[in-house]
Order: sequence, then structure tokens, then C-alpha cells
Amino acid sequence: MQLRIGSRWRSAVDDTQVVVVRAPAGEVSLTCGGHPLIPADSQPTPGLTIDEGATGGTALGKRYADPATGLELLCVKAGTGALALDGVELPLKSAKPLPASD
Repeated sequence: MQLRIGSRWRSAVDDTQVVVVRAPAGEVSLTCGGHPLIPADSQPTPGLTIDEGATGGTALGKRYADPATGLELLCVKAGTGALALDGVELPLKSAKPLPASD
């Protein structure tokens, strides 16, 4: 799939919804719960379930990022499936430390 900044995607198996904050160049395989993400305005296929090993959930308001490709997603609706890029689970983006105010 080709991702664009600002595009909204949803999981086909749970409530997860994300917005693309930074998009990688080229095609990627982005999944949630073991199934490809679909555009936010489309309806999921009935009967799909989360694949075993693709659980872990997403957290509302958190960013998920892959430094190797530059992909960054913002979770706007939490769910029970785990986000993955090209078969590798996406980690939470770590916060930047604030400067000391001594």
C-alpha cells in the first residue's frame, strides 16, 4: 500500500484507527491484528478475527514509528490488535527528554 501524510486507516479486525504522520517512500505492508489496514471510510470484511501472535493492542493518542523507513502513525482509536510493518511489530515512539530546568 502507498501511504500519504494525513491519510486515515482502520483495522479490519478490531477498533484500531490511525492517521499517517510521516509516510515512507514506496510501498509498505501495514497490518493490524495480522490483516492489512483498510481506508477509514471503508467497511471491514465480516468474520475476520485477530491472528494468534498479532495481539498486544494499540493505545489511544500514542505514536508508533519505524525509524528505518520513517513511518510514523498516530493512534486515534484504540484496539486489541498489534500494528506491524512488513511483518515486524511497530514499537511505540519514545518521548524526547526535556532539558533540565535547574
